[in-house]
Amino acid sequence: MVEPASTVLTERQVEVLELREAGLTQREIAERLGTTASNVSAVERAARENVEKARRTLELVRTIRSPSRFTVPAGAIFDDLVQEIYDRGDETGLKIEYSRPELYAHLYDHLSNHTSDNRLAVPVTIGLTDEGDVNIFPNEE
Repeated sequence: MVEPASTVLTERQVEVLELREAGLTQREIAERLGTTASNVSAVERAARENVEKARRTLELVRTIRSPSRFTVPAGAIFDDLVQEIYDRGDETGLKIEYSRPELYAHLYDHLSNHTSDNRLAVPVTIGLTDEGDVNIFPNEE
């Protein structure tokens, strides 16, 4: 097992997440740990926020390491983003490993919370890998 000290989670956060994964309620965890359900809720929320920050950090690093990287401004139309990815791939000799429908789905999975009326609500940095993958990093403020 990975030691919590080598992660962005505290020992208590790992303990709460493990117990939640085992199916215990926050109340059951609170009784087991000798604390309140509201405290367990706060620990779990902080753990999930830390996990999300770690995930975003990995996305950023993968994007930075991409051989082709560019930023699309807020307000860009989603269809234009798809075309820009294919155009950049062509310019740099990178074959995008997504068909157009697959690329739309991939982008939507990562950007659904960052779009409004088929437009980007925030700038987005895109990284294209040698393997043809498309890394997406929304530049949230």
